Amino acid sequence: MLGAMPTDDEVAAVADAAAGALLGSGYGATLWEPSPGVIERARITQFCRWLVRERGLPLADPTGPVDPADPVDPADPADSADSVDSTGPVGRAQHVYGELWRWSVTETAAFWESVWDYFGVLGQRGNGPVLTGGPMPDTQWFPGATLNYARNALRAAVEDPGRAAIIACGEDGAQRTLSYGELAAEVARVRDALRAVGVTKGDRVAAFLPNVPEAVVGLLAAASLGAIWSSCSPDFGPPSVIDRFAQITPTVLIATEQYRYGGKEFSRQQAVADIVAALPSLAAVIMVGGPGTGTSTGPSTGAESATAESAAAGPRILRWDLLPSGDAAAAESGGAATGEFDEVPFGHPLWILYSSGTTGLPKAIMHSHGGIVLEHLKALSFHTNIGPGDTFFWYTTTGWMMWNYLVGGLLAGVTVLLYDGSATYPDTDALWRLAAQTGVSYAGTGAPYLLACAKAGLSPGKDMDLSGLRGIGSTGSPLPPEGFHWVYDQVGTDLQLGSFSGGTDLCTGFVGPSPLLPVRAGLIAGRCLGAKVEAYDPDGEPVTGEVGELVITAPMPSMPVGFWNDADDAKYRASYFDSYPGVWRHGDWIRMLPDGESVIYGRSDATLNRGGVRMGTSEFYRVVERLPEVTDSLVVDTGQLGQDGRLLLYVVLADGSELDDGLIARIRAALRGELSPRHVPDEIHRVPGIPRTLSGKKLEVPVRKILLGMRVADAADPDALANPEVLGLFAPLAGAEVQSDGARQSDQR
Repeated sequence: MLGAMPTDDEVAAVADAAAGALLGSGYGATLWEPSPGVIERARITQFCRWLVRERGLPLADPTGPVDPADPVDPADPADSADSVDSTGPVGRAQHVYGELWRWSVTETAAFWESVWDYFGVLGQRGNGPVLTGGPMPDTQWFPGATLNYARNALRAAVEDPGRAAIIACGEDGAQRTLSYGELAAEVARVRDALRAVGVTKGDRVAAFLPNVPEAVVGLLAAASLGAIWSSCSPDFGPPSVIDRFAQITPTVLIATEQYRYGGKEFSRQQAVADIVAALPSLAAVIMVGGPGTGTSTGPSTGAESATAESAAAGPRILRWDLLPSGDAAAAESGGAATGEFDEVPFGHPLWILYSSGTTGLPKAIMHSHGGIVLEHLKALSFHTNIGPGDTFFWYTTTGWMMWNYLVGGLLAGVTVLLYDGSATYPDTDALWRLAAQTGVSYAGTGAPYLLACAKAGLSPGKDMDLSGLRGIGSTGSPLPPEGFHWVYDQVGTDLQLGSFSGGTDLCTGFVGPSPLLPVRAGLIAGRCLGAKVEAYDPDGEPVTGEVGELVITAPMPSMPVGFWNDADDAKYRASYFDSYPGVWRHGDWIRMLPDGESVIYGRSDATLNRGGVRMGTSEFYRVVERLPEVTDSLVVDTGQLGQDGRLLLYVVLADGSELDDGLIARIRAALRGELSPRHVPDEIHRVPGIPRTLSGKKLEVPVRKILLGMRVADAADPDALANPEVLGLFAPLAGAEVQSDGARQSDQR
């Protein structure tokens, strides 16, 4: 006779213990579970009910009992031991999510068609199939369908024009709000101005702008014409911008005269002149004046003359705030200002994003109108759980894919919060104060910011009113368990912390949170709907509970439609599909747990291989950077195929700290005790900074190449780095304080 079903608390205890045993100390503690009210209100719950009602899908209701006709199978990852409780709301919700995820990746076409229909995507679906061709990357989504990203992003301008679309804030405290109606009017004005200077479908519109409303308007105006958008942040150096924009030969450049960061104003007049001089394809340059949230309406600051001088008789120089109204622009171009959106095929390029470009030219990655509309509607509604009435924020610049993801909030009808400035100016709590002042519902940032707040001893939940905050997003690098605990100890207990992992390559996350899933320390809650994520062993076989290559084994519509100037897709195929034919290899290490939770361990090309045991770098950083004396670190293994190397640790120390024998001993003891003797470095070096890309990622692979003898200039493009001045220190270790850990060999037992 069967005993009583376990309660949610008993299931959570089993899950916590299982995760801790598999992953080590600190992982797996349950920190948040969705309440019955959260589950009931979740947008994914409404989607489940719609699927049952409109599609006849045999899904149990997330708030009701598991269907007896769908018995639990402990061998099925969707029905693992961690989610078999049918008596409690958490267990039921987990079970339903597992069933929904499994359907979304086995009935791929049916799932993505249901996303189109559920959200009522504006466009012509057509009568063709959802998906043709294959295997990846030879697939085509929705052939025959047409739509426009901008039309879908601005649908609230018709339904509810007074709803706030954008709140823009700057370091100086200035704030500006645009309603959906006002945003649509600005888009129409700029769209007509672009048309007047000759922009047509397929042309590229580039932007050198901070995170201000003009950037959003420019994207939507370009998209409305079927032109292709591409942006760089104004903190990029001119060579880095030219490396990107010269590849795509833009017709128009929208650029800023200056920007503000860390309390200082930075002129970009000469940078703009240099960029314009390197882009002979330009027909026009549109200057956006003034930092922060507004545009300058006063006299010229001189940027136009500098730009005009560099361009000679080349592009026209226009001012954003003096662009003509739609009627005037139409008259100049001999046409009519219709205010309409040009419908484009589903796979028509929407924008071009770029890889980091640390070695060679950055890859110019194209995503489609249709793929981004469907993916961002799904991700923001069902995983981030936001919609009309919410204020959505992510700390980003226009040079990071998270800016594109943030703007995607308009698709979901939310109010998007733009912030132009430093996350830590005037103090480390700047982003929390911003969230409190603007009533943010969902706030996203990079994992390093959350860890910096923890190290600074901040308690934003106690020091300010964050009562409107329902969710926090973390991405950019793995968030260790300590970061999870800090959020729930110092920010709030009644919110969902969503650790995401994805990438520029797909402009989304493919493992992340769901309001139906609990939050456990150090773990990513689940595989996202429509994302068939697996871990592969060296033989290309899926593994569970082991670290393997992160792969995606079914197509997703936001996968690139290709790289720019890669007519035969040779570079695209080599980047993702060479290792496992027909399977997307992302380049990260991942451990998939039986219930669908996961841990990301860093780049698979930055592996630490000690004594034949592969280790990811993220767990290493978690231990080292927890020490109060260490503010940043980098670890590199110089071993090569068939040859052991040395494990080298570089640390940046807090003010007043020294790399003395005591600190060295504490570092060694922490790594040996919390990880293993194999993790103890051969050498420890103190350096003034860790080299990072412009998007904040550590340069593990280029540093390894330098240590193996490559010239610094060949290992990484300095213009693709946030702090290129520190990279040269890793060749001769000039000025570095080196401490060798000679006792390490005695630990290998």
